[in-house]
Amino acid sequence: MIIFLDFDGVLHPEPCYDQDQLFCFLPRLEKILHEFPHVSVVVSSTWRDTRSLETLRDFFDVAIRHRIIGATPHWRERAELFEVIGYQRQTEIEAWLRDSGEPWLPWVAIDDKPYLFRPFLSNLIKTESSSGFDENAEIKLRTLLGVS
Repeated sequence: MIIFLDFDGVLHPEPCYDQDQLFCFLPRLEKILHEFPHVSVVVSSTWRDTRSLETLRDFFDVAIRHRIIGATPHWRERAELFEVIGYQRQTEIEAWLRDSGEPWLPWVAIDDKPYLFRPFLSNLIKTESSSGFDENAEIKLRTLLGVS
């Protein structure tokens, strides 16, 4: 299973004016990642545009950094796919999956912007921008991980 992970509005509130709040919701997600060692993470956040994969990994607990396996390409780099799919974040995820050579892998996206995905996507966990990865998101993720 792969989690495609947004940061803003998921791992901390968006907007996040207080530097002390950055990644304040990450411990809840990391707890789940520790419990489900078969789950990998691909960063789908715009943070990937200005930071290296190594820098992105450094935000996570040392024990799970190796499971941050990549970052999605930008949808503009895959215009041909965007023309078919029509949703930016969905295109980026589909592009990453195709590039991985294993497009059939089960996946979940955690994001606060559902308009970047196809409507009614069952494997999208939509968070509230202000409360991020909260108890409701945790329950939904646990349910989806239990099914796989």
